[in-house]
Amino acid sequence: MSDATPLPVHLGKVLEGLAGNPALPPELVRRLIAYRKGLGRVAKRPDLSDEVIAEIIAADDLWLTHSLALNRSLPHAFRMTLAEHPEPAIRAAVAIATGDAPRGLFERLLDDADPQVREQLAESDDVPPDLRARLAADSDPKVRATLAQSWTQAPEPVRRLLLTDPDDSVRAGACATYYRRIPHPVPPADLVPALLADPVTRAGAVRHCTLDADTARRLADDPDEEVRQELAEHPDLPPAVRDKLAEDPNPRVTLRIFARQDTPDPTRAAIHAQVLSDVPPPDWLANQQALDGDAFERALTGEMAHAELRGLRLPWVTADPLRYAGSPYVCFRASAAMSDHLPAPVVARLLDDEESSVRTTMALHARDRIDPGTAERIDRTYRPDKMVPWRPADDFPLPTDVLRRLATDPDPRMRQLAPRDLDLPVESARRLAADPDHMVRRTIAAHPRLPSEVLLRLLADPSESVATTAAANPNLPSSGMHRILALAGL
Repeated sequence: MSDATPLPVHLGKVLEGLAGNPALPPELVRRLIAYRKGLGRVAKRPDLSDEVIAEIIAADDLWLTHSLALNRSLPHAFRMTLAEHPEPAIRAAVAIATGDAPRGLFERLLDDADPQVREQLAESDDVPPDLRARLAADSDPKVRATLAQSWTQAPEPVRRLLLTDPDDSVRAGACATYYRRIPHPVPPADLVPALLADPVTRAGAVRHCTLDADTARRLADDPDEEVRQELAEHPDLPPAVRDKLAEDPNPRVTLRIFARQDTPDPTRAAIHAQVLSDVPPPDWLANQQALDGDAFERALTGEMAHAELRGLRLPWVTADPLRYAGSPYVCFRASAAMSDHLPAPVVARLLDDEESSVRTTMALHARDRIDPGTAERIDRTYRPDKMVPWRPADDFPLPTDVLRRLATDPDPRMRQLAPRDLDLPVESARRLAADPDHMVRRTIAAHPRLPSEVLLRLLADPSESVATTAAANPNLPSSGMHRILALAGL
């Protein structure tokens, strides 16, 4: 690496990238152990030798050892060693990454004096069931609550213990509207009346109860909005109570009425119009300091309700797609597009829908009708409702000739696709490495055909993510690796 090569602007990030570089020689891995300013990424490498692992443990650096404990490739003998570490956070990290560890490790961690260690065990599906069941009687309610939320398919005796636990937080975790795992559990029928009577489990019990008119009216007046939300989805909801909930002050309740198959069209239209009218202006977050507490709460509620409306996918619409393929509601058209049995003209219409979510959904359910031109159009016009790493080109790979054309596309988002051509011409790779858009540079920084001198130059990129990605490229010259470590004094 020439001394004329620019110095890294973000040396710490470059070192992090280098720590994960699969081509990093063993002797450089050992030198990186001495780096104490990062979070110990080198200790998470899957290729650590026993000697290096022993050196990391002997170094006794908190972050380095913590990262080692999280390493899922760690030999079990070293896990047993770390399970005796005096720092509870290290032992908890061991519990997170147990994998197929021997039973003795689980037994040791199960008897750990620190509840955070046992809490991690409660969350882990790796624990043998008979040992995990013991946590239902753990002395710490937080451990029991975590077990209730995570072990949704626990044996019935365990679920019963949790559903009747004396601590409110445990019962609430055992009978909830949201769990950390799917499928969600169904409480024993004989416990449902008591769960419905208990304020902390009522919302979670609503979907499982037998709903008569008196119970429905009582629940519709419950001050807990989550109870009313669950009630609004109950299949046996009386029409009178449905109509009352359609005017609920909470939009998350009315949205569930909107989504019901038996909701009258005028009621559905009124709810839809109300949700749209409550959407705050696009720049509301930038100007949130000008909002008082109530105004901010209204804006946030309106934004969340609109996002929930757009994300609704209704099985009863999908089951009768032709009736709803031309619906004025985006979520209805997207639900119709989830059908695999639409006639060609309807598929074509939905692939050309004005809403990105409808076009994308239809493409995913009509894969045999997606040619390269349609795939490119769907990706080019893709506008996700929330930040997600997925894009249509992940499911519909574009041919090489298209990828090479996209290397000079005016849209930087489309230029990011060009490096998916593993045989991308070197000159194209050079141009992309000098692209004004840092996301394009970050994408090309991982490419196998990027010339060494260009890769070395990217180590000094002003963008942290570009520099980190370049350092992690296995084609990084060894001279560059040595220089990075020398600059860090390692």
